[in-house]
Amino acid sequence: MRYLMTSVSTETTPAPDEKLYAAMAAFVEELTATGQLLATGGLAPAGITMTSRDGEITTVDGPFAEAKEVAAGFALVEVATEAEAIELTRRFRLLVGDGISVVQQVFG
Repeated sequence: MRYLMTSVSTETTPAPDEKLYAAMAAFVEELTATGQLLATGGLAPAGITMTSRDGEITTVDGPFAEAKEVAAGFALVEVATEAEAIELTRRFRLLVGDGISVVQQVFG
């Protein structure tokens, strides 16, 4: 089962430092070695939101209504269960500190 884990920075999310980069590198290396990590990346704070309603498409700048919440990155993982995806996300949150992560199963 594939899961997309998206991290959202908040006002209290600490800025990354060399210690965090080293810890994240080890975490990514471990997940890559086990074959669980399929893709990872950072996301630009700016984006475009497109909304469709009754055949009309509107386009506005910014992916979020609240500018203080910005998706900062993602990881696409392959795991056997949802519980495993939640555990990987828990480990990630413990590494990076304050913030929010969203775990969604990827179909197809």
